Amino acid sequence: MRIEFFHSAREDFLWAEPQLRIGSAADNDLVLSTTQAAPRHLRIEQDNRGWVLQVLPSATRVYVNARPVRERALLRPGDMLSVGDCRMLLRAAVSPEQREAAPAPVQARCTAALRALAGALSGRVLPIGDGLELGPYGRYPLELPQGEVASLKLGWQDDCLMLETAQASMTYPLRLNGVPVQRVALQPGDQLSLGPHRFVLDAPGMEAEPAIVPSEPPTSILPEDAAGPRGEMWWLIVTAAVLALGIALVLWIRF
Repeated sequence: MRIEFFHSAREDFLWAEPQLRIGSAADNDLVLSTTQAAPRHLRIEQDNRGWVLQVLPSATRVYVNARPVRERALLRPGDMLSVGDCRMLLRAAVSPEQREAAPAPVQARCTAALRALAGALSGRVLPIGDGLELGPYGRYPLELPQGEVASLKLGWQDDCLMLETAQASMTYPLRLNGVPVQRVALQPGDQLSLGPHRFVLDAPGMEAEPAIVPSEPPTSILPEDAAGPRGEMWWLIVTAAVLALGIALVLWIRF
């Protein structure tokens, strides 16, 4: 995980452990000023779902992408985390260009769509089809503050879904999982952001099929094997025979 501090001269914070503690106390992994955070403000843990944010009891409200979080929230690269007046952008530790190539889709040019999480298009699902352009000349406009203009394109190339900046904004760069990009291949679950706009790529056909591991057939267990080593069985037989002989002798002497 890489954390970039917006509107601050503070250097990026790198973290590779399964748990990150944030607060104003000196023993936190990431220490913020007392005007920004409580001594024990929040914790981010890595599990099979991804990054999980937990707001601690002594903390004030935390915001993720300008939405309040009172207890827990799932985080993804590209999310903006706000604690007090401190804004932190969560970025993937590996840049989009350095990550492994996505597996070929199950079907060429599979069904894919952008799901808008924030901005004027929030709540809408934008199908990509053979291609999609957002901006002043595209199917969907992208309104930016201060009259800035930008546009982006998504299209298929050799069964790979590519994202590129058609018209760049000087103030609001196109980011993929928090990292500024110009042109890059996309993978399912990627988060795109441009100013106040946020989108997540939904493309089930691009996801690799889960590996099926055949289960080994159960080994048949014979009753004598379950009882223990074969030597123990012989001792049991001999003991039973001796007892039967002893009982027979007692009865013979008695009668």
